[in-house]
Amino acid sequence: MQQPLILAGARSEELAAGLKGRDFLALADYTPEELRYLIELAIELKRVQKFGEAYHPLKGKTLGMIFEKASTRTRVSFEVGMYQLGGQALFLSGNDLQIGRGEPISDTAQVLSRYLDGIMIRTFAHRTVIELARASTVPVINGLTDSEHPCQVMADYQTVLEHKGKLEGLKVAYIGDGNNMAHSLLMGAAKLGLHMSVATPEGYEPDAAIVKQTQAVASGTGSVIHVCRDPREAIEGADIVYTDVWASMGQEAEQAERERAFAGYQVNEDLTKHAKADYLFMHCLPAHRGEEVSEGVIDGKHSIVFDEAENRLHAQKAIMAALM
Repeated sequence: MQQPLILAGARSEELAAGLKGRDFLALADYTPEELRYLIELAIELKRVQKFGEAYHPLKGKTLGMIFEKASTRTRVSFEVGMYQLGGQALFLSGNDLQIGRGEPISDTAQVLSRYLDGIMIRTFAHRTVIELARASTVPVINGLTDSEHPCQVMADYQTVLEHKGKLEGLKVAYIGDGNNMAHSLLMGAAKLGLHMSVATPEGYEPDAAIVKQTQAVASGTGSVIHVCRDPREAIEGADIVYTDVWASMGQEAEQAERERAFAGYQVNEDLTKHAKADYLFMHCLPAHRGEEVSEGVIDGKHSIVFDEAENRLHAQKAIMAALM
């Protein structure tokens, strides 16, 4: 027997029907209304879980989880999320699959589609996710690539909404590397009506094509997207202050070089004086205290990093329930 829709209303039913069977590769693929629906669904699924209510729309379904990059939050949150939705998750290490021995990703996709109801992949090149989705007949969810981190950003903006009561018109300041987090945060801000300023050292800017794309989206939603060098310029009047590690997974050899480049980009007590008095600090984790953020900020009263980490569970449950 089919489970009742958890968000009532004709428009919610229409949106739910339109999401079924789709991939979740990048926020650019979704309309602002669809992203808001997924965030609202995540908040409702969180309420259901907190009250101990049963909701099992994925009973009997299996998610395959391909990991070519190690993870704490991604693996645990997807695995627990599938269990809570009534299904099961299967961990697939890149070293254990034939893609680690040269099998074309398209062949892997077609085979796994015969066994699974959905595939989550956490990998390096974004083209790998695109090729996997192109050949798959079941939904593919991007758990992280070097270019995008859309599930994290859904959890991020869910957390902002829960703490601030709104998204539209808030200002996000991102200080640090113009990496996958910056890319997805920018698109999410543009889609959802937030303003966003990014401050990076020269040579570490977010991808110019992605910035241009987000600015085009922002022109239709009222957002303002700004990229600069000066962290103080970016953080001025910010409601949300965000940073990430200076050297992401796969960039360990660049650690010393990046520490020199980012020396003036630490989010600390002096820098955050320029944000709003009630600013919130966010970080996708893992964090390196004393590098991209001071202990006083990440462990201080403005930090919501563990609420943010928890919401990976709820945001991803919403994505899986909607797509699968």
